[in-house]
Amino acid sequence: METVLVVEDDPSILRGLELNLQVEGYSVITSSDGEEGLKKALEHRPDVLLLDVMLPKLSGFDVCRQLRKQGLKMPIIMLTAKTQEIDKIMGLELGADDYVTKPFSVAEVVARVNAVVRRAKQFETSEASYNFGDYNLDVKGQVLRRNNKQIDLSQKEFLMLKLFLENEGKVLSRQEILAKVWGFDYFGTDRTVDNFINKLRQKVEDDINKPVHILTMRGSGYKFVR
Repeated sequence: METVLVVEDDPSILRGLELNLQVEGYSVITSSDGEEGLKKALEHRPDVLLLDVMLPKLSGFDVCRQLRKQGLKMPIIMLTAKTQEIDKIMGLELGADDYVTKPFSVAEVVARVNAVVRRAKQFETSEASYNFGDYNLDVKGQVLRRNNKQIDLSQKEFLMLKLFLENEGKVLSRQEILAKVWGFDYFGTDRTVDNFINKLRQKVEDDINKPVHILTMRGSGYKFVR
């Protein structure tokens, strides 16, 4: 049984998410402030974290930053009432995998949790390893190394890089990347892909303005070259 930690300070939203996730078969842990949420995330290591941005004591951004800094890789879905694009980008830059803007339907959030759990299972038993340039991607361990030095990847960055390596030389459209990395039930846009491409390039390109691995194919999408 997968565990979901929900950190949300609105009691009605928190209870609604808890009940619906339990109906879906998840074990649910809850918290109503960021400080306690961070403590529970470190203690229980949940499979998925639903994390509100505006929290007492410690913001969702700060919780996300601390978890990624300590090497925890569980998928993080941000719950935010903010609609400005910069706030969404900030969450993604800090290591969040997805975001849902309030007001949202509980069914949508549960669908996104199901999607990230499904995708996590796709590579649980894989033992594949890919090499390109000075880099090695250990699929089973979800670890990227350059000259034996580990480079931190979020789950979405890992899945995107794995997808590129599995389809080396093939042009992948943004919609195809969305479908295979986020799932067919994802409600995101092409800009979501572009934001993660920029993040991934920062980790696998020496010069993000002159990429040699992740190439932009104007009007088509992206192509990976070893």
